[in-house]
Amino acid sequence: MFLELVRLKSKQDPDLARRALAGLAAYERAERPEPRPQRPEIARVRGASLRDHGGSGAPAVLVPSLINPPGILDLDGQVSLAEAIKAMGRRVLLLDWGEASQRSGLSVTAHVEQVLVSLLRELGEPPALIGYCLGGTMAMAAANIAHVEKLVTVAAPWRFSLYPEDSRAALDSLWRTAAPAVESLGAMPMELLQAAFWSLDPVRTVAKFAAFAAMEPGGPQARRFVALEDWANSGEPLPLPAARELIEDFFAADLPGRGRWQVAGRATSGDVAVESLHFTASRDRIAPADTAPAGPTVQIAAGHVGMVVGSARRQLHEALGGFLAPACR
Repeated sequence: MFLELVRLKSKQDPDLARRALAGLAAYERAERPEPRPQRPEIARVRGASLRDHGGSGAPAVLVPSLINPPGILDLDGQVSLAEAIKAMGRRVLLLDWGEASQRSGLSVTAHVEQVLVSLLRELGEPPALIGYCLGGTMAMAAANIAHVEKLVTVAAPWRFSLYPEDSRAALDSLWRTAAPAVESLGAMPMELLQAAFWSLDPVRTVAKFAAFAAMEPGGPQARRFVALEDWANSGEPLPLPAARELIEDFFAADLPGRGRWQVAGRATSGDVAVESLHFTASRDRIAPADTAPAGPTVQIAAGHVGMVVGSARRQLHEALGGFLAPACR
């Protein structure tokens, strides 16, 4: 898929395509750092676990997307959102969805009902719930049926009908082509999920590898690029019911945005009865700012990932610290 994007781009900008291929080769050769240490788990449901990142204040639960590993929220010591929230006076628990084989047969809805809410109940007190990307969509649903102290979404889509029509059409085309294979496998492989992301912003996909070709090999910027790409290209397959619900019920039918997503037998609301704050990124193509839930919002001049691990994260941390501070112990 990436090579096809480069081929198409080469017709318009041969030099960019050449540099993108050089960047891809450099990425494949790059040394990988030691992985971050695995944190102890305090609760486990269906192979998913809450991992304790320390701190002694009121609990804050970080909910990553189902689609990529949770490592984006603890990428390294310098840009870790988990570490930043711990410094705000919270006990930080990061949800690790674990192996998809232990969650096969679960839709997105069932992940909320049977996994996320069950893990929250293990805490014994209502946490601040902080969800990133699809994890934010799921955190919003959980806040409709579970007792939480506060809700934060970061680059999380809710009003799916507000995605650009060309993005929705590209995803629909990919799904119609891939559905027979996905149904046969019982899951949507990470490679297909990555292709879906690339279809939302193909120009940036090529350009970022072209930019990597110019970075100092082994330098701090290059090391972070490699870490981010390794994260983006890894992940468990998405169980078939979750893939179908995400594409057909969310992107195509916009059940969340229309107030028709049924969770625990009742329609979810984008206006939950708990203090909430939504963070959007002005250059986000994966979850455009317009798709976020309605309500108090802070927009950050960044992209979908850059708002979490780029220099713009400082604005995220500052606003998030102010929102969480009143309830800190």
